[in-house]
Amino acid sequence: MPTWIKSLRPFDAPAARTVVRRTTDLGEAERFIRLFHTENPSAGNPYTRLRDVAREVARRGTYTHTYEELEFGARVAWRNSNRCIGRLYWRSLKVRDRRQVSTAEGIALECVAHLRDATGRGKIRPTVTVLPPDTPALPAFRIVNDQLIRYAGYRTPDGVRGDPANLALTETATRLGWRGRGGRFDVLPLVIRPPAGEPLLCNLPGDAVLEVPLTHPDYPWFEELGLRWHAVPAISDMCLEIGGICYPCAPFNGWYMGTEIGARNLADADRYDQLGVVAERLGLDTSSERTLWRDHALVELNVAVLHSFEQAGVSMTDHHTESRRFLTHLSREEQAGRVCPADWSWIVPPLSGSATPVFHRYYDTRVLTPAFVHHR
Repeated sequence: MPTWIKSLRPFDAPAARTVVRRTTDLGEAERFIRLFHTENPSAGNPYTRLRDVAREVARRGTYTHTYEELEFGARVAWRNSNRCIGRLYWRSLKVRDRRQVSTAEGIALECVAHLRDATGRGKIRPTVTVLPPDTPALPAFRIVNDQLIRYAGYRTPDGVRGDPANLALTETATRLGWRGRGGRFDVLPLVIRPPAGEPLLCNLPGDAVLEVPLTHPDYPWFEELGLRWHAVPAISDMCLEIGGICYPCAPFNGWYMGTEIGARNLADADRYDQLGVVAERLGLDTSSERTLWRDHALVELNVAVLHSFEQAGVSMTDHHTESRRFLTHLSREEQAGRVCPADWSWIVPPLSGSATPVFHRYYDTRVLTPAFVHHR
């Protein structure tokens, strides 16, 4: 076992989860199989496949997707993600089929392999790693972390040091034996939760986590702020639902849009809250909101993020470019006769929203499947 994987002592283990026996819904399975064959006419006769699926569900309570069905389902789940603005390239999603993994150690190894593959030395590749599904007999593994890479948050007498969003995860990891350094950007370990028995703590090796130190093209002092961010936003706490089957352990990633870091992670008052710090170094008048010092600082923070990722050769897009790309995606979906669901409150960027074309229209809000969903 690699040294960065640590099994926890038995007395640290949470109680085994109750097994929820749920037979796969044949109606959901049928809808997915028909969708798959409609969009993949060369796949053969759907009625033969539907008969085989019905027999398998009758015998086992569930069925097994072919690799082609899994790949298609994962890509369509991205296509249906109504909170994601970056869906134009949904067909390029790399699907790593790892349904055969049967141990917590194996899950940890695949998460690390996912990060290495997706990072691509800075050329980020949209990737999903599909691990075993829930079955009527046994729930599958879960990843406690909401993203594969997260920074720790520590409670101190002077407030939170690090990322306040991860206080609970940091405390969980600490209870399970992890010891952080107390820094602002300490990478948290993965906590893998098996169906029963001992959880597994996995420290991410350094070569699996690409980070970008932030600098500014016009202000040399910006580097002194010591800000940084990781390159791969890999969501790890959502279930991939395809045709009535839930894959609760299916980490997936695209690449960052600059505002996710510069206008949210580093700027939000309940995250790193850096607007006041940047405004002070810029010499802005913060005595009144009417001076718009927050807006000025926010723009410069986002300039630094985009500049730094570009200088480091790491994939990133800006909100103006991505807004135009999303409307291209929307147009293509409409031409294909498909609904393109979107949540306006997530699609419109958190910086200069009305200056982007996605602001000035309404969207279909229905929920489609396959999908990435929360139901832990």
